[in-house]
Amino acid sequence: MSYEETISDVVKVVEAVGAGIMVLGGLGAFMVFLPRALRSATTKGSYELLRRDLGRCILLGLEVLIVADIVRTIIVDPTIESVAVLGIIVLIRILLSFSLEVEMDGVWPWQRWRVAGRGDAVAPADGE
Repeated sequence: MSYEETISDVVKVVEAVGAGIMVLGGLGAFMVFLPRALRSATTKGSYELLRRDLGRCILLGLEVLIVADIVRTIIVDPTIESVAVLGIIVLIRILLSFSLEVEMDGVWPWQRWRVAGRGDAVAPADGE
């Protein structure tokens, strides 16, 4: 087995992991959502939590898939055409990730620190 074939197999595994994160994470998010939605005490807000959990799974899976694309382009098929295709794929995935983050958080990433009462919002240090 050659070096390129080995790396190609590794890329396939990384792609499978990325897809698995999205599929299994999505199933897990729905499994957590159902009991929340059925209990009257937690029904309100369960949909927003489902969307947040699904968005996080998709984001993580996309980041893993970007790694696979980069490795494939750099090691397996380093041509100008493949680099251009990689650039387009990465740009599309970055835009998708960015829009998912805005959808989940409800604010632009550079305005997160302004959101009051959120545990994940971090204020910038003085002087920034």
